[in-house]
Amino acid sequence: MDTTIPLLPLPFEVETKPVLKSLARAHRALAELKGTAGIVPNETILISTLSLQEAKDSSAIENIVTTEDDLYRSDAAKSQFASLAAKEVHAYARALREGFERVRQTGLITNNDILQIQATLEANQAGFRKLPGTALKNEQTGETVFTPPQSHAEIVALMDNLERFINDDDVAGLDPLVKMAVIHHRFETIHPFYDGNGRTGRILNILYLVKAGLLGTPILYLSRYINQNKPEYYRLLQAVRDRDAWEEWVLFVLAGVEQTSRQTTALVFGVRDLMLRHKNRMRGELPRIYSQDLLNNLFRHPYTKIEFVMADLGVHRNTATRYLEALAGIGLVTKHKIGKENYFLNDDLFNLFLSVGERSQSAT
Repeated sequence: MDTTIPLLPLPFEVETKPVLKSLARAHRALAELKGTAGIVPNETILISTLSLQEAKDSSAIENIVTTEDDLYRSDAAKSQFASLAAKEVHAYARALREGFERVRQTGLITNNDILQIQATLEANQAGFRKLPGTALKNEQTGETVFTPPQSHAEIVALMDNLERFINDDDVAGLDPLVKMAVIHHRFETIHPFYDGNGRTGRILNILYLVKAGLLGTPILYLSRYINQNKPEYYRLLQAVRDRDAWEEWVLFVLAGVEQTSRQTTALVFGVRDLMLRHKNRMRGELPRIYSQDLLNNLFRHPYTKIEFVMADLGVHRNTATRYLEALAGIGLVTKHKIGKENYFLNDDLFNLFLSVGERSQSAT
């Protein structure tokens, strides 16, 4: 189905009474998450670990599936990955973190930022689509359900319009969460790239929440909710295109913000509690090697190794080895040999992420 896409802002009201009620709940949950993030003293811990979880779930929507084990055994700094899927997930996490730094510095989300995100995801510089032929199809039947804009000039014009909508708060006067829902739908409908549209659009969600001041760090697990409700997600995207069913779409997004904010808040508390327990044991049983930097290392890298400790703490190999062996000796990490390298797994943190995933799956 091909249709003309009108320019933003939308010509009708989308903040209906049901939307306003849902907005109040979503904002409360998101504000709690934003406040909770500060209980972990080093923000890079949450950004590093939770961005990988977000990347894993967002990539799974595109059938790029990896395991927690492959994800953490990979070393992005050395471009050593346990699987092709793990490589793509790490690229997503990198694109998210780099996008976050740009938004935090500039307070804007530009088309150049969006182009850079997609380039990082796909490891190419293809840019906006220039050739016709792109169609969105039903995964099961192969039937074309929507034909996005085919002309490069139209894609550029629509993306310029979207860029203004994102960055000019006076354009529509919408609540930021409603605006995020509109932005996400519009981006996925323009479908500006040959590949990576879904993942780029989901990174855009998180960055917009940061830009709007609703998140201080990019840690919201929205992709997990979308993955759990994938058929409904695609049905509602198309329902807006077919019959302007904006209320249903916005309510779906707001429910996702509320649910995933609460899940992520619980996860942040879990990380904080684990850090305190590890800290107390290290101080009590290994006082000579305890440092906050070493503790942070165990939580920034659930699978750590000698090189990570050397880099994070600025110590020599023998010292880093001694630290990790001592931690393994009291059971705070377990030692695993993979190929020629030793990895040291923070089992408690690893199992925390696994349990969150299992609880989320059982809730669907």
